[in-house]
Amino acid sequence: MRRAREMTRRQLLRNGATWAAGAAAAPYVITSTALGAADKPAASNRITMGFIGVNWMGGYHLNTLLNNPRVQVRAISDVDQGHLDRAVEKAGPDCRGYHDYRDLLARPDIDAVLIATPDHWHALTAIHACEAGKDVYCEKPLSLTVREARRMVEAARRNGTVFQVGSQQRSADNFRLACELVRSGRIGKVFWARAVIGGAPTIEPQPTQPVPPALDWDRWLGPAPWSDYTEKRCHVEFRWLYDYSGGKMTDWGAHHNDITQWGFGTDDTGPVKIEPVSATFPTAGLWDAATAFEVKNTYADGRVLYTCSSGKNRGVWFQGTDGWVEVDRGYLRTSNPDMEKEPLGAGDMHLERTNGDDYIGHHDNWLNCIETRRRPICDVEIGARSAMICHLGNIAIRTGKTIHWDPEREVITNDVSLNRWLDKPYRAPWRV
Repeated sequence: MRRAREMTRRQLLRNGATWAAGAAAAPYVITSTALGAADKPAASNRITMGFIGVNWMGGYHLNTLLNNPRVQVRAISDVDQGHLDRAVEKAGPDCRGYHDYRDLLARPDIDAVLIATPDHWHALTAIHACEAGKDVYCEKPLSLTVREARRMVEAARRNGTVFQVGSQQRSADNFRLACELVRSGRIGKVFWARAVIGGAPTIEPQPTQPVPPALDWDRWLGPAPWSDYTEKRCHVEFRWLYDYSGGKMTDWGAHHNDITQWGFGTDDTGPVKIEPVSATFPTAGLWDAATAFEVKNTYADGRVLYTCSSGKNRGVWFQGTDGWVEVDRGYLRTSNPDMEKEPLGAGDMHLERTNGDDYIGHHDNWLNCIETRRRPICDVEIGARSAMICHLGNIAIRTGKTIHWDPEREVITNDVSLNRWLDKPYRAPWRV
Protein backbone atom coordinates (compact mmCIF):
# COMPACT_ATOMS: atom_id res chain seq x y z
CA MET A 1 0.00 0.00 0.00
CA ARG A 2 1.33 3.44 -0.90
CA ARG A 3 1.04 6.09 1.76
CA ALA A 4 2.26 9.55 0.80
CA ARG A 5 3.11 12.36 3.18
CA GLU A 6 1.24 15.60 2.56
CA MET A 7 2.11 18.96 4.10
CA THR A 8 -0.62 21.40 5.02
CA ARG A 9 -0.31 24.89 3.58
CA ARG A 10 0.27 26.31 7.05
CA GLN A 11 3.10 23.87 7.74
CA LEU A 12 4.66 24.43 4.35
CA LEU A 13 4.63 28.21 4.56
CA ARG A 14 5.68 28.27 8.20
CA ASN A 15 8.81 26.36 7.24
CA GLY A 16 9.02 28.76 4.29
CA ALA A 17 12.06 29.02 2.10
CA THR A 18 14.16 27.10 4.59
CA TRP A 19 12.02 23.99 4.35
CA ALA A 20 14.60 21.30 3.70
CA ALA A 21 14.36 17.67 2.78
CA GLY A 22 15.64 16.70 6.19
CA ALA A 23 13.08 18.89 7.92
CA ALA A 24 10.09 16.96 6.72
CA ALA A 25 9.50 14.99 9.90
CA ALA A 26 6.66 17.30 10.90
CA PRO A 27 4.05 16.50 8.23
CA TYR A 28 1.20 14.30 9.28
CA VAL A 29 0.49 11.19 7.24
CA ILE A 30 -2.66 10.78 5.21
CA THR A 31 -3.68 8.45 2.44
CA SER A 32 -2.92 10.06 -0.91
CA THR A 33 -5.61 10.52 -3.53
CA ALA A 34 -3.09 9.40 -6.15
CA LEU A 35 -3.88 6.42 -8.30
CA GLY A 36 -2.29 3.34 -6.84
CA ALA A 37 -3.15 4.16 -3.22
CA ALA A 38 -5.24 1.86 -1.05
CA ASP A 39 -8.34 3.93 -1.79
CA LYS A 40 -7.59 3.91 -5.51
CA PRO A 41 -10.32 5.78 -7.40
CA ALA A 42 -12.27 4.27 -10.25
CA ALA A 43 -10.41 3.76 -13.51
CA SER A 44 -12.46 6.56 -15.10
CA ASN A 45 -10.95 9.10 -12.71
CA ARG A 46 -8.04 11.15 -13.93
CA ILE A 47 -4.69 11.94 -12.36
CA THR A 48 -4.82 15.47 -11.00
CA MET A 49 -1.74 17.43 -11.93
CA GLY A 50 0.05 20.64 -11.09
CA PHE A 51 2.66 22.40 -13.20
CA ILE A 52 5.62 24.34 -11.81
CA GLY A 53 7.08 26.53 -14.55
CA VAL A 54 5.08 26.92 -17.77
CA ASN A 55 7.32 28.89 -20.11
CA TRP A 56 8.79 27.18 -23.19
CA MET A 57 9.18 23.48 -22.32
CA GLY A 58 6.68 23.77 -19.48
CA GLY A 59 4.20 25.23 -21.96
CA TYR A 60 4.87 22.39 -24.38
CA HIS A 61 4.25 19.78 -21.68
CA LEU A 62 1.09 21.60 -20.61
CA ASN A 63 -0.30 21.70 -24.15
CA THR A 64 0.42 17.99 -24.59
CA LEU A 65 -1.03 16.82 -21.27
CA LEU A 66 -4.14 18.99 -21.55
CA ASN A 67 -5.03 16.69 -24.46
CA ASN A 68 -4.39 13.53 -22.45
CA PRO A 69 -7.70 12.06 -21.22
CA ARG A 70 -5.97 10.51 -18.20
CA VAL A 71 -4.99 13.88 -16.77
CA GLN A 72 -6.77 16.80 -15.18
CA VAL A 73 -4.63 19.93 -14.73
CA ARG A 74 -5.83 21.62 -11.56
CA ALA A 75 -2.98 23.91 -10.52
CA ILE A 76 -0.16 25.93 -12.12
CA SER A 77 2.66 27.94 -10.58
CA ASP A 78 5.00 30.42 -12.25
CA VAL A 79 6.91 33.48 -11.07
CA ASP A 80 6.01 35.37 -14.25
CA GLN A 81 2.40 36.53 -13.98
CA GLY A 82 2.04 36.72 -17.75
CA HIS A 83 3.11 33.10 -18.20
CA LEU A 84 0.88 32.06 -15.31
CA ASP A 85 -2.25 33.86 -16.52
CA ARG A 86 -1.98 32.50 -20.05
CA ALA A 87 -1.43 28.95 -18.83
CA VAL A 88 -4.33 29.03 -16.36
CA GLU A 89 -6.65 30.41 -19.02
CA LYS A 90 -5.61 27.61 -21.38
CA ALA A 91 -6.12 24.96 -18.68
CA GLY A 92 -9.69 26.06 -18.05
CA PRO A 93 -11.93 27.10 -15.15
CA ASP A 94 -11.03 24.16 -12.90
CA CYS A 95 -7.38 25.25 -12.78
CA ARG A 96 -6.00 27.68 -10.22
CA GLY A 97 -2.78 29.69 -10.48
CA TYR A 98 -0.15 30.19 -7.78
CA HIS A 99 2.76 32.58 -7.53
CA ASP A 100 4.45 30.41 -4.88
CA TYR A 101 4.86 26.75 -5.84
CA ARG A 102 4.61 25.76 -2.18
CA ASP A 103 0.95 26.79 -2.18
CA LEU A 104 0.40 24.36 -5.07
CA LEU A 105 2.22 21.56 -3.24
CA ALA A 106 0.11 22.12 -0.12
CA ARG A 107 -3.04 21.01 -1.97
CA PRO A 108 -3.90 17.41 -0.98
CA ASP A 109 -5.91 16.87 -4.18
CA ILE A 110 -2.85 17.20 -6.45
CA ASP A 111 -1.45 13.77 -7.28
CA ALA A 112 1.53 14.69 -9.40
CA VAL A 113 3.54 17.67 -10.61
CA LEU A 114 5.51 18.43 -13.73
CA ILE A 115 8.54 20.68 -13.13
CA ALA A 116 9.91 22.73 -16.02
CA THR A 117 11.64 25.56 -14.19
CA PRO A 118 15.17 26.75 -15.00
CA ASP A 119 17.74 24.18 -13.90
CA HIS A 120 18.78 25.98 -10.71
CA TRP A 121 15.25 25.50 -9.35
CA HIS A 122 14.90 21.78 -10.14
CA ALA A 123 16.24 20.40 -6.87
CA LEU A 124 14.24 22.61 -4.52
CA THR A 125 10.91 22.16 -6.27
CA ALA A 126 11.37 18.42 -6.85
CA ILE A 127 12.50 17.62 -3.31
CA HIS A 128 9.66 19.67 -1.85
CA ALA A 129 7.21 17.88 -4.17
CA CYS A 130 8.49 14.49 -3.00
CA GLU A 131 8.14 15.54 0.63
CA ALA A 132 4.61 16.76 -0.08
CA GLY A 133 3.62 13.32 -1.39
CA LYS A 134 3.46 14.17 -5.10
CA ASP A 135 4.77 12.08 -7.96
CA VAL A 136 7.19 14.03 -10.14
CA TYR A 137 8.15 14.56 -13.75
CA CYS A 138 11.20 16.86 -13.87
CA GLU A 139 12.74 18.28 -17.01
CA LYS A 140 16.34 17.47 -17.82
CA PRO A 141 19.06 18.07 -16.78
CA LEU A 142 17.90 16.71 -13.44
CA SER A 143 19.99 19.08 -11.33
CA LEU A 144 22.44 21.96 -11.29
CA THR A 145 25.08 20.02 -9.31
CA VAL A 146 26.18 16.48 -8.50
CA ARG A 147 25.12 16.76 -4.86
CA GLU A 148 21.66 18.06 -5.78
CA ALA A 149 21.13 15.03 -8.01
CA ARG A 150 21.87 12.64 -5.17
CA ARG A 151 19.59 14.54 -2.78
CA MET A 152 16.77 14.29 -5.31
CA VAL A 153 17.21 10.53 -5.57
CA GLU A 154 17.20 10.23 -1.79
CA ALA A 155 14.04 12.32 -1.47
CA ALA A 156 12.26 10.23 -4.10
CA ARG A 157 13.23 6.95 -2.46
CA ARG A 158 12.38 8.19 1.03
CA ASN A 159 8.88 9.17 -0.05
CA GLY A 160 8.04 6.42 -2.55
CA THR A 161 7.85 8.95 -5.38
CA VAL A 162 7.34 7.87 -8.99
CA PHE A 163 9.94 10.20 -10.50
CA GLN A 164 10.38 10.52 -14.25
CA VAL A 165 13.23 12.60 -15.71
CA GLY A 166 12.49 14.35 -19.00
CA SER A 167 15.15 12.58 -21.07
CA GLN A 168 12.42 11.58 -23.49
CA GLN A 169 14.80 10.07 -26.07
CA ARG A 170 14.45 6.83 -24.07
CA SER A 171 10.86 6.75 -25.28
CA ALA A 172 11.86 7.07 -28.96
CA ASP A 173 11.95 3.86 -31.00
CA ASN A 174 15.15 4.67 -32.91
CA PHE A 175 17.16 5.40 -29.76
CA ARG A 176 15.87 2.25 -28.08
CA LEU A 177 16.70 0.10 -31.10
CA ALA A 178 20.18 1.62 -31.37
CA CYS A 179 20.91 0.68 -27.77
CA GLU A 180 19.43 -2.79 -28.24
CA LEU A 181 21.69 -3.41 -31.24
CA VAL A 182 24.74 -2.26 -29.30
CA ARG A 183 23.92 -4.29 -26.20
CA SER A 184 23.04 -7.37 -28.27
CA GLY A 185 26.54 -7.45 -29.74
CA ARG A 186 25.56 -6.55 -33.30
CA ILE A 187 28.65 -4.32 -33.63
CA GLY A 188 30.91 -6.63 -31.65
CA LYS A 189 32.75 -5.43 -28.57
CA VAL A 190 32.06 -1.74 -28.05
CA PHE A 191 35.11 0.27 -27.13
CA TRP A 192 34.02 3.90 -27.55
CA ALA A 193 31.10 6.21 -28.13
CA ARG A 194 30.93 9.84 -29.14
CA ALA A 195 28.15 12.20 -28.08
CA VAL A 196 28.12 15.33 -30.24
CA ILE A 197 26.02 17.98 -28.54
CA GLY A 198 27.04 21.42 -29.82
CA GLY A 199 28.42 24.44 -28.01
CA ALA A 200 26.93 27.49 -26.33
CA PRO A 201 26.40 30.78 -28.22
CA THR A 202 27.94 34.10 -27.24
CA ILE A 203 26.47 37.52 -26.71
CA GLU A 204 27.83 41.00 -26.13
CA PRO A 205 27.66 42.64 -22.69
CA GLN A 206 24.09 43.46 -21.73
CA PRO A 207 22.85 46.58 -19.94
CA THR A 208 20.91 46.35 -16.70
CA GLN A 209 17.21 46.75 -17.46
CA PRO A 210 14.08 47.43 -15.41
CA VAL A 211 12.44 44.24 -14.23
CA PRO A 212 9.21 43.63 -16.17
CA PRO A 213 6.18 44.27 -13.94
CA ALA A 214 4.90 40.71 -14.41
CA LEU A 215 8.16 39.04 -13.29
CA ASP A 216 9.16 38.40 -9.68
CA TRP A 217 12.90 38.66 -10.32
CA ASP A 218 14.00 37.83 -6.77
CA ARG A 219 11.98 34.62 -6.84
CA TRP A 220 13.18 33.75 -10.35
CA LEU A 221 16.76 33.94 -9.04
CA GLY A 222 15.77 31.95 -5.96
CA PRO A 223 18.82 30.05 -4.65
CA ALA A 224 21.14 31.51 -7.32
CA PRO A 225 23.44 34.47 -6.58
CA TRP A 226 21.88 37.90 -6.85
CA SER A 227 22.28 39.60 -10.24
CA ASP A 228 20.65 42.66 -11.74
CA TYR A 229 18.00 41.91 -14.33
CA THR A 230 18.66 41.86 -18.03
CA GLU A 231 16.44 40.11 -20.54
CA LYS A 232 19.13 37.76 -21.86
CA ARG A 233 19.84 36.41 -18.38
CA CYS A 234 16.53 34.65 -17.82
CA HIS A 235 13.75 32.56 -19.35
CA VAL A 236 15.08 30.51 -22.30
CA GLU A 237 18.55 32.12 -22.23
CA PHE A 238 19.35 31.03 -18.67
CA ARG A 239 21.04 27.87 -20.01
CA TRP A 240 24.11 29.82 -21.17
CA LEU A 241 25.06 30.97 -17.65
CA TYR A 242 26.72 28.68 -15.11
CA ASP A 243 24.79 30.26 -12.22
CA TYR A 244 21.60 28.69 -13.57
CA SER A 245 22.62 25.85 -15.88
CA GLY A 246 25.60 24.16 -17.56
CA GLY A 247 25.57 25.27 -21.18
CA LYS A 248 25.33 22.64 -23.89
CA MET A 249 27.19 20.19 -21.66
CA THR A 250 24.03 19.79 -19.58
CA ASP A 251 21.42 21.03 -22.07
CA TRP A 252 22.15 18.37 -24.71
CA GLY A 253 24.59 16.26 -22.73
CA ALA A 254 21.65 15.24 -20.55
CA HIS A 255 20.14 13.72 -23.69
CA HIS A 256 23.08 12.14 -25.52
CA ASN A 257 25.20 11.17 -22.52
CA ASP A 258 22.04 9.50 -21.26
CA ILE A 259 21.68 7.47 -24.45
CA THR A 260 25.33 6.43 -24.18
CA GLN A 261 24.71 5.25 -20.63
CA TRP A 262 21.74 3.22 -21.92
CA GLY A 263 23.79 1.74 -24.75
CA PHE A 264 26.70 0.92 -22.43
CA GLY A 265 24.35 -0.62 -19.84
CA THR A 266 25.76 1.65 -17.11
CA ASP A 267 22.62 3.31 -15.76
CA ASP A 268 23.67 2.62 -12.17
CA THR A 269 27.24 3.88 -12.41
CA GLY A 270 29.41 6.16 -14.55
CA PRO A 271 32.92 6.89 -15.75
CA VAL A 272 35.89 6.70 -13.40
CA LYS A 273 38.13 9.19 -15.20
CA ILE A 274 37.11 12.48 -16.80
CA GLU A 275 39.74 14.30 -18.86
CA PRO A 276 39.41 17.79 -20.36
CA VAL A 277 40.68 17.45 -23.92
CA SER A 278 39.89 21.01 -24.98
CA ALA A 279 37.63 23.94 -24.08
CA THR A 280 36.91 27.46 -25.31
CA PHE A 281 35.06 30.02 -23.22
CA PRO A 282 33.70 33.47 -24.00
CA THR A 283 36.19 36.24 -23.21
CA ALA A 284 33.54 38.95 -22.96
CA GLY A 285 29.80 39.35 -22.83
CA LEU A 286 27.02 38.13 -20.57
CA TRP A 287 27.05 34.39 -21.20
CA ASP A 288 29.89 32.33 -19.75
CA ALA A 289 29.22 28.71 -20.81
CA ALA A 290 31.80 26.97 -23.00
CA THR A 291 31.37 27.57 -26.72
CA ALA A 292 33.44 24.52 -27.69
CA PHE A 293 34.83 21.56 -25.76
CA GLU A 294 35.73 17.91 -25.72
CA VAL A 295 35.81 15.63 -22.69
CA LYS A 296 37.09 12.06 -22.53
CA ASN A 297 35.13 9.91 -20.06
CA THR A 298 36.73 6.53 -19.33
CA TYR A 299 34.78 3.72 -17.65
CA ALA A 300 36.21 1.04 -15.36
CA ASP A 301 36.07 -1.56 -18.14
CA GLY A 302 38.05 0.66 -20.51
CA ARG A 303 35.18 1.89 -22.67
CA VAL A 304 35.32 5.59 -23.50
CA LEU A 305 32.65 8.23 -24.01
CA TYR A 306 33.78 11.36 -25.83
CA THR A 307 31.44 14.26 -25.14
CA CYS A 308 32.15 17.06 -27.59
CA SER A 309 30.68 20.14 -29.19
CA SER A 310 31.87 19.52 -32.73
CA GLY A 311 31.42 16.66 -35.16
CA LYS A 312 29.94 15.64 -38.48
CA ASN A 313 26.48 15.23 -37.01
CA ARG A 314 24.87 15.91 -33.67
CA GLY A 315 23.99 12.57 -32.12
CA VAL A 316 25.53 9.45 -30.61
CA TRP A 317 28.00 7.17 -32.39
CA PHE A 318 28.79 3.75 -30.93
CA GLN A 319 31.94 2.11 -32.31
CA GLY A 320 32.57 -1.61 -31.96
CA THR A 321 35.03 -4.16 -33.27
CA ASP A 322 32.56 -5.26 -35.98
CA GLY A 323 30.84 -2.05 -36.95
CA TRP A 324 29.08 1.05 -35.72
CA VAL A 325 25.67 2.51 -34.89
CA GLU A 326 24.80 6.20 -35.20
CA VAL A 327 21.57 7.67 -33.86
CA ASP A 328 19.91 11.03 -33.39
CA ARG A 329 16.41 12.40 -33.57
CA GLY A 330 14.87 11.32 -36.82
CA TYR A 331 17.39 8.72 -37.93
CA LEU A 332 19.28 5.52 -37.15
CA ARG A 333 22.27 4.50 -39.27
CA THR A 334 24.41 1.38 -39.08
CA SER A 335 27.62 0.17 -40.69
CA ASN A 336 25.63 -2.73 -42.14
CA PRO A 337 22.20 -1.67 -43.45
CA ASP A 338 20.81 -5.15 -42.79
CA MET A 339 21.69 -4.90 -39.09
CA GLU A 340 18.60 -2.94 -38.09
CA LYS A 341 16.33 -5.06 -40.31
CA GLU A 342 17.19 -8.34 -38.65
CA PRO A 343 14.75 -8.93 -35.78
CA LEU A 344 16.12 -9.18 -32.27
CA GLY A 345 16.06 -12.75 -31.04
CA ALA A 346 15.16 -14.26 -27.71
CA GLY A 347 18.77 -14.08 -26.60
CA ASP A 348 19.20 -10.43 -27.56
CA MET A 349 18.74 -7.39 -25.35
CA HIS A 350 15.15 -6.12 -25.28
CA LEU A 351 14.93 -2.74 -23.57
CA GLU A 352 11.78 -1.19 -22.15
CA ARG A 353 9.37 0.10 -24.77
CA THR A 354 6.88 2.90 -24.12
CA ASN A 355 3.52 3.38 -25.82
CA GLY A 356 4.29 6.19 -28.20
CA ASP A 357 7.32 8.12 -29.32
CA ASP A 358 9.23 10.84 -27.51
CA TYR A 359 7.15 13.08 -25.24
CA ILE A 360 3.79 11.33 -25.55
CA GLY A 361 5.29 7.93 -24.78
CA HIS A 362 7.39 9.42 -21.99
CA HIS A 363 4.34 11.04 -20.40
CA ASP A 364 2.28 7.87 -20.69
CA ASN A 365 5.06 5.78 -19.20
CA TRP A 366 5.09 8.10 -16.17
CA LEU A 367 1.30 8.00 -15.85
CA ASN A 368 1.30 4.20 -16.11
CA CYS A 369 3.90 4.03 -13.35
CA ILE A 370 1.86 6.34 -11.15
CA GLU A 371 -0.91 3.75 -11.38
CA THR A 372 1.30 0.70 -10.89
CA ARG A 373 3.94 2.27 -8.57
CA ARG A 374 6.73 0.94 -10.79
CA ARG A 375 9.81 2.97 -11.61
CA PRO A 376 9.59 4.74 -14.98
CA ILE A 377 11.83 4.34 -17.99
CA CYS A 378 14.02 7.29 -16.96
CA ASP A 379 13.82 6.98 -13.19
CA VAL A 380 15.44 9.65 -11.03
CA GLU A 381 18.52 7.46 -10.39
CA ILE A 382 19.08 7.10 -14.13
CA GLY A 383 18.67 10.84 -14.64
CA ALA A 384 21.03 11.54 -11.77
CA ARG A 385 23.79 9.36 -13.20
CA SER A 386 23.48 10.95 -16.65
CA ALA A 387 23.47 14.46 -15.18
CA MET A 388 26.57 13.67 -13.11
CA ILE A 389 28.56 12.92 -16.27
CA CYS A 390 27.62 16.39 -17.55
CA HIS A 391 28.50 18.12 -14.28
CA LEU A 392 31.84 16.31 -14.03
CA GLY A 393 32.59 17.29 -17.62
CA ASN A 394 31.95 20.92 -16.79
CA ILE A 395 34.18 20.71 -13.71
CA ALA A 396 36.96 19.21 -15.83
CA ILE A 397 36.85 21.86 -18.57
CA ARG A 398 36.37 24.77 -16.14
CA THR A 399 39.28 23.76 -13.91
CA GLY A 400 41.43 22.25 -16.65
CA LYS A 401 42.06 19.24 -14.43
CA THR A 402 41.63 15.50 -14.92
CA ILE A 403 39.17 13.98 -12.48
CA HIS A 404 39.41 10.51 -10.96
CA TRP A 405 35.84 9.72 -9.96
CA ASP A 406 34.51 7.11 -7.57
CA PRO A 407 30.95 6.44 -8.83
CA GLU A 408 30.11 4.40 -5.74
CA ARG A 409 30.98 7.06 -3.15
CA GLU A 410 30.47 9.93 -5.63
CA VAL A 411 33.65 11.74 -4.72
CA ILE A 412 36.70 12.99 -6.61
CA THR A 413 39.66 10.99 -5.34
CA ASN A 414 42.79 12.43 -6.99
CA ASP A 415 42.34 16.06 -5.90
CA VAL A 416 40.02 16.42 -2.93
CA SER A 417 39.92 20.21 -3.37
CA LEU A 418 37.85 19.64 -6.50
CA ASN A 419 35.02 18.16 -4.44
CA ARG A 420 33.85 21.67 -3.60
CA TRP A 421 32.71 21.88 -7.23
CA LEU A 422 30.20 19.09 -6.62
CA ASP A 423 27.76 21.52 -4.99
CA LYS A 424 26.91 25.21 -4.85
CA PRO A 425 25.87 27.38 -1.91
CA TYR A 426 22.29 28.63 -1.98
CA ARG A 427 21.39 32.29 -1.62
CA ALA A 428 19.57 32.92 1.63
CA PRO A 429 16.94 32.15 2.69
CA TRP A 430 16.75 29.15 0.36
CA ARG A 431 18.38 25.87 1.31
CA VAL A 432 17.89 22.16 0.78
